Amino acid sequence: MIYLSLFFISFLAATVLPFSSELTLAGLISTSNYDNLLLLVVASFGNVLGSVFNWSLGFYSRNLSTKKWFPFKETQIERSSKWFSKFGKWSLLFAWLPIVGDPLTFVAGLLRIRFLDFIILVAIGKVSRYFVVFYLIG
Repeated sequence: MIYLSLFFISFLAATVLPFSSELTLAGLISTSNYDNLLLLVVASFGNVLGSVFNWSLGFYSRNLSTKKWFPFKETQIERSSKWFSKFGKWSLLFAWLPIVGDPLTFVAGLLRIRFLDFIILVAIGKVSRYFVVFYLIG
């Protein structure tokens, strides 16, 4: 059950919802009651899948971004678009960053970044972040 909870927290943390998957992972690792490698895999998978959700939202909802209920603010999209203009698809390595990371994955979908490139770059960045948490706590 704890692994499923970690998966959902990590998934939601990759969306615009204010969750902290790093703190959750660090807390679970520090208790030493669970398989740390499995915790790392579950958190990584959930977080990358959350970014895939954002990419899909961007890819399929180009005309919905002006709606009031839309989860990304125009300023977030503009800031993320500037990252893309400056660094290109390599900016996806920074999808783990707070504030700009989630809209960055959305903009990648809007800009039709190839899915294979997207998943590889986002996974490298997000898994690396969890490895740092794993190393510092474990």
